[in-house]
Amino acid sequence: MENGHGRLQQMQENVEEVRVIMLDNLNRAEQRDSGLSELEDRSTQLQEKSKVFAKTSGQVKQKTKKDYIKCKVIMGVSIAILIIIIVIVVLSVLKYGNSEKDNSGPKAAGEAETPKR
Repeated sequence: MENGHGRLQQMQENVEEVRVIMLDNLNRAEQRDSGLSELEDRSTQLQEKSKVFAKTSGQVKQKTKKDYIKCKVIMGVSIAILIIIIVIVVLSVLKYGNSEKDNSGPKAAGEAETPKR
């Protein structure tokens, strides 16, 4: 009978050992599950932030492109105005310079023009 009692106690110890191992496995699985849930939440937040970043970067790109075009237009208009001013100045100098040579004053009847050298 004692042999049967020893075997029963051995079986109970084995059952208790398996129960402890299973409880430990369940605790570990529960920890992993909560870790996975946290990781999933963080990945969702990252995905939302990446969408906002992509939208913002697109807006910045468009603004930069508009500013670049605006700068080029301003430079082109400035250069055109500068060229127009230069042309007006040159034409004025040529026109008034020629008219001064032609209108250097009335010549007296007896004065002869001296040839230029």
